[in-house]
Amino acid sequence: MSKIYVGNLPFSATEDAVRELFSAHGTVDSVALINDRDTGQPRGFGFVEMTSNSEAAKAIQTLNGFQMGGRALKVNEAQAKTERPRRW
Repeated sequence: MSKIYVGNLPFSATEDAVRELFSAHGTVDSVALINDRDTGQPRGFGFVEMTSNSEAAKAIQTLNGFQMGGRALKVNEAQAKTERPRRW
């Protein structure tokens, strides 16, 4: 499975809309759009997991810079999550 970072999403974007966009390039296993933990409002980015690395690479190449809701998407391979110090 390949995890893709999708940034600069319009705040009105839904998981279904993102799934539909990426499905044109391969099999989408999951979509997760990130919301602010305090306000619950969308943060404008999320992650897409695709079944194959080749499909993910094709989606990244095709959709990076793609206009969605008037915003140019930033699409690239997701980086491994790093530990961050907790905020108090």
